[in-house]
This record gives sequence, C-alpha cells and structure tokens, in this order.
Amino acid sequence: MAIAKRLKDFLKKNGIKYDIEKHREIFTAQQVAASEHITGYKFAKVVILKCDNEMVMAVIPAPHEVSIKKMKALGYKKVELAPEKEFESLFPDCDPGATPPFGNLYNLTFYVDKSFKGEEEIVFNSGTHTETVKIRMEDYDRLVGKDVYADISNPPAGKL
Repeated sequence: MAIAKRLKDFLKKNGIKYDIEKHREIFTAQQVAASEHITGYKFAKVVILKCDNEMVMAVIPAPHEVSIKKMKALGYKKVELAPEKEFESLFPDCDPGATPPFGNLYNLTFYVDKSFKGEEEIVFNSGTHTETVKIRMEDYDRLVGKDVYADISNPPAGKL
C-alpha cells in the first residue's frame, strides 16, 4: 500500500511539499524513527482514545505516553485507550496502527501534544507501515490549526 489517498489528496489540495521515506515494515513509532535516523520527538505517534464514548485522536511524540489525567483535564470524564477493533473502520485507507496525524481528515476530534511546537518539521506514518511523510511544522500547523495543541502526554521517565 502506498501513501493513503486521502492524505495525498489533502496535501496536494493544500499545496504542501512533502518527502516520503520508505523503510522496511516496522510497527512501532520509536523503531520507525530510529530506522530513519531521526529523533522520536519529531515523529508523530497517533493514539486513539475513547473519551466519554467518543473516539478521539491524540498526536504525541514517539517516546511519550498519552496522559489519561491530562486528557481528563480537557473536560472528559472517562478516558481510556480504544480497542483497535472499535476504531479501525474509521481509517479504511490505512493499515491498522499507521494512521496519519490528521483527525480533521477522518472527522475526529483530535489534540496535538504541545511539545511539537517549535519543531521545524514533523514526520508521521503515511497510512502504511513501510512509508513515512515529512513536512514542515508550519505547514502542519496550517493544516490542523493552532487550537488543537494541548498538554496531553508525558515524556519517558527521566526526561522532562
């Protein structure tokens, strides 16, 4: 499978220049970042949560973990990791676990961790486990809006 058609069309329609990097089939965000010789802090990992019975996308750096406590601080009462079988149909053009970090493409509420602010570029899955897309952070901001940023994750232990 190549870059998800919905993603490719979205980038093209908005005049976004992007680079595609191919790699062997890899399933974890940290391993993908390592295989491409980039820091995991520039690699956007997508986590799908069930927040008050609504599917919500959290976009966080690869080494981070979503904070249930911080998600609740956004106004949700019940927050849990969503089982893949409950959300995989929301991303029909993507391999399971390789969703690009654009909730707006899939009609989902989504939040982007504030730690991405200040980065020059962002790298993310293309919808497959064998390709990533790299774009400028200012282009990503333009595509998702600035009001999606929130403090939603925790860095690995020992990293602040």
